[in-house]
Amino acid sequence: MFLKQIAITGVVAGLMCTAASADGHSDCGPAGQSIRILGSDFPAIQAMSGASQANCESAASEFSITLRDDTRDMMNQAQTANPAQYTSVIVANATLTQLMNDGLVRPLDDLVAKYGANLSPNQLITIDGKVMAVAFMANSQHLYSRTDILAQVGIDSVPSNVDEMVAAAEAIRAAGIMEHPIVMNATGWNQGELFNLFFFATGGELFKPGTAEPNINNENGVAALESMAALAEYAHPDFLSHASNETQGLWEAGQAALGIMWGSRGGAILDDEGSSAEVTENTVLSAAPTAGGDIPAATLWWDGFTIATNISDAEAEATFAALASAATADLMEDHNDDAIWLIDGYTPGPAAAGVAETAQAGARPYPMIPYINLMHNAASAELSDFLKGEETAEQALADIEAAYITAATEAGFLQ
Repeated sequence: MFLKQIAITGVVAGLMCTAASADGHSDCGPAGQSIRILGSDFPAIQAMSGASQANCESAASEFSITLRDDTRDMMNQAQTANPAQYTSVIVANATLTQLMNDGLVRPLDDLVAKYGANLSPNQLITIDGKVMAVAFMANSQHLYSRTDILAQVGIDSVPSNVDEMVAAAEAIRAAGIMEHPIVMNATGWNQGELFNLFFFATGGELFKPGTAEPNINNENGVAALESMAALAEYAHPDFLSHASNETQGLWEAGQAALGIMWGSRGGAILDDEGSSAEVTENTVLSAAPTAGGDIPAATLWWDGFTIATNISDAEAEATFAALASAATADLMEDHNDDAIWLIDGYTPGPAAAGVAETAQAGARPYPMIPYINLMHNAASAELSDFLKGEETAEQALADIEAAYITAATEAGFLQ
């Protein structure tokens, strides 16, 4: 297990500039290998994995891509097998730690040296001196606003904090425009992430310094839950079952005026597919709101690819080569607006504005420490009753703390 927390300063620094790198190539590594990619299902990963397949499928004995919404729930089991079910898992901050805790991803330094001529230094996720993943995009939650609807209730600028969001939502409701003007992701894992967003916005630390001991059952935790409850008052009645597909759908259908959603959905929301000109032309992406301080209620993320431990060296080499071959300027020709890319050739557009503003305003990276998943999972499991109004903030925090302590003790992080 590794105990080092790393920041993603280099990734954030690359948000609004083009990465400097060499020209790409299509060297697909050893021929006749099986390449099996697992990732989450959203446009950037669809584009990245699809480009690697287009480049290298003819050189492989098989080339499969599996994209699903529950990747984090099943990947460790799939990769523990020998051989692993997938030769690569496309991960983010949190899911890299999840795989590394069980020794399921291999160092990539030799492969970077051989096939990484088109990769820039800020793409290389290095832990304890070893490259463990290659990032290809940055991401964060931020605010989406319908400026035309805000204008109808006399608001001429997008909200900058939770109080302004609540005031705007109340005005929209009072005017009879929308009963539930706010959307946010709040099902399963997303519920724990909501807590993280608003907890970090208070300036709090989830753990006592230098330890795995919880540090949430305090005034920062109460403030975070109060922010969540204030927004939930104006959210769709089924918001506890909503993830990104549902919130994007409500937005594109014109059924929301304010939303805290992922930056990776910006391109799909602003394009001319699945919505109307009224929605797309009046949607503005801006920094995540603050909550009683000056830190945005957001976490900064990267997404990137790893290579499995439990596969042959030849499969590892072919898989890395295929994925590296996709991370070039050629990908930008058709997919520039599908993500905030950390790839040469990326030109930031309107879809990148919210992530860039959130990063520049000082949002904190999602922690890369081995016990963060245990805290995140505890929050995801214990917050529903609070958000339904069935228990107090203090009760919810005590429940999260107890669940985390049990899990962390079982995992050996606490005595």
